[in-house]
Amino acid sequence: MEIIEIDVRNVAARREFFAVEQEVVHHDLPDGWERTYESFEKSVIQADNPYRRAVRLAAVTDGAWVGTAEVGLPLKDNTHLADVELAVRPHARRAGVGRALFARVEEICAEHGRTTSCVEMHVPRGVAFEDSPGVRFGRTFGFESVHQEDHLVLDLPADVSHLEAAAAGAGSAYEIVLWGERCPDEHVAQFCAMRTQMANDVPTGEMDIEAVVFDEERLRTGESRLAQGWIPIVAAARRRDDGVMGGYSMLVLPRGGDLVLQDDTLVMPEHRGHRLGTALKLATLEVVRREHPERRAIHTWTEPDNHAMQRTNADFGFTPRARLHELQRQS
Repeated sequence: MEIIEIDVRNVAARREFFAVEQEVVHHDLPDGWERTYESFEKSVIQADNPYRRAVRLAAVTDGAWVGTAEVGLPLKDNTHLADVELAVRPHARRAGVGRALFARVEEICAEHGRTTSCVEMHVPRGVAFEDSPGVRFGRTFGFESVHQEDHLVLDLPADVSHLEAAAAGAGSAYEIVLWGERCPDEHVAQFCAMRTQMANDVPTGEMDIEAVVFDEERLRTGESRLAQGWIPIVAAARRRDDGVMGGYSMLVLPRGGDLVLQDDTLVMPEHRGHRLGTALKLATLEVVRREHPERRAIHTWTEPDNHAMQRTNADFGFTPRARLHELQRQS
C-alpha cells in the first residue's frame, strides 16, 4: 500500500477522491449529508484560498484507491489547528489503511506546526458512542469527544403554516431582507458584525478553537468561493425604526443536488424574544419552496443544550438522525 498526496485539480484524481467519499457516506450514514460532485469540483478547482489550505491524500493498493484523507490548515487564525477527514472504503477496513493514512496526517500536522487535530464523527441514532467503529478508531490515536451536536433533518416539502401566525408579530417591528450570492454593500458592516457574533456565540464545548473575526475582505472572499459550487440564500431581519440588523439565517444548496444545508441562524442578543429566528427560517424556506422545489430535505446541526434552537427546529418538524461528535487530540 502506498500513501500519496494528490492534486484534485487533476480530473481523474478528483473523481476518485469524490467516489471514495460518497461510498463511505452511503455505507456509514444512509440518512447523512452529502455534497454533489458539481459542488465539490467547483470548490476545489478554484485559486488557492488565502484563509485555508487543504492537503489531500489517497491510500492506493495495486492501483486501486482504498481510502482518502484531507487535512485542513487554517492560514489566518487558528494556526495551531488541523481539521482532519478520513475515509476508508468498507471492503478495505481493518487492514491498516486508516492507520497508514493517519500516520501521514500526523506528519503533515507536525510539518505545519499544528498541535491540535479535530475530526467530526457522526454516530447514527441507535448506535452507542462507544460502539461506533469511527469513535473506537479515533480513541486508539488519543482523540476524545469535546463537543456534541444533534444532526437534524426536515423532509421537504414541509407544512409550516402553523408557524406563520407565530412569526407575524416580528413583521410589525422588523422587515426581512433577502439576498443570494453577495451581501448588498449597504449591509456589509452589520452582516460582518453578525457573522462575528455568530462565531463567538456558537457552542464549541471544549474545542481548542478561536472565534473568527469577519471583515469585508473575509466576507467577500468567502462569498465568491462559496458561490462557485453552492447556492446561498440569506435572510436578515432589519428593525424598521432605525435600520439595525437583528439577526440572520443562511441556507446553502449544493449545485446539482437535492439537499439543503442550514448554515447559520443567529438572533443578536438585544433582539431576542420577537420570534425572529422563526421568521428568518420561514423566509429562507419560502425561497427554497418557490425557486428550488426539487430539494427534498434540509440538514442542520444543533447543540443538545441549545434549548431555544432545539424548540424552533422541532416546531418546523426537524427530526434527529444522528449525533455529531467533535473529536479532538492535542499534542
